[in-house]
Amino acid sequence: MPSFDVVSRIELQEVDNALNQTRKEVAQRYDLKDAKTDITWDQKEIVITSADDFKVKAVVDVLQSKLVRRNVPIKNLDLGKIEPAAGSRARQTITVQQGIETEKAREIAKKVKASGIKVQAQIVEDEVRITGKKRDDLQEMIQVLRGEDFGIALQFVNFRE
Repeated sequence: MPSFDVVSRIELQEVDNALNQTRKEVAQRYDLKDAKTDITWDQKEIVITSADDFKVKAVVDVLQSKLVRRNVPIKNLDLGKIEPAAGSRARQTITVQQGIETEKAREIAKKVKASGIKVQAQIVEDEVRITGKKRDDLQEMIQVLRGEDFGIALQFVNFRE
C-alpha cells in the first residue's frame, strides 16, 4: 500500500551556518558594533542578548534574512517576547521547532479525514503517515496539505509504493 510521511524538520547545520553569518554581520555593522550583542544556541533555542530591544530586533531581522537565504523555514521559529536582562540589557529567546507537535498532528489528521480523499492518516511520534490505495490519491492529498497553513513548514518524505 503506497504511503508517505508528513514531517517538519529543520536542517540544524544550516541554522548554525546562518548564526555564524549573523555574528559576522553584527560585528561589522556600525549601528550594532558597540552593543555587545551575544548570540547563543543549544540546538533547541537561540538566545539573543543586546544593549536594548531595538538592537535585539535588528539582530533578529538579520538572522531571519540569513535563514531565508539558506532555505530554512522561519515558520518553525517561535519568537519569544523581548525581556529585560542583567545590566539593563534586552534578551529574546527563539525556540527552534523540530517535528510536528501532537496538537498540530491531530489538526493535519482531521484535515486529511475532512478532505474526502480515500486515504488514512496515522500519527507516528512527531510525524504523520498518510496511506492510501492509489498513488494519485496520495499526490492529491499532498496538494491539499500544501494549500493549508498549519503554522509550521511541512515536508513530504518517504514516499513508498
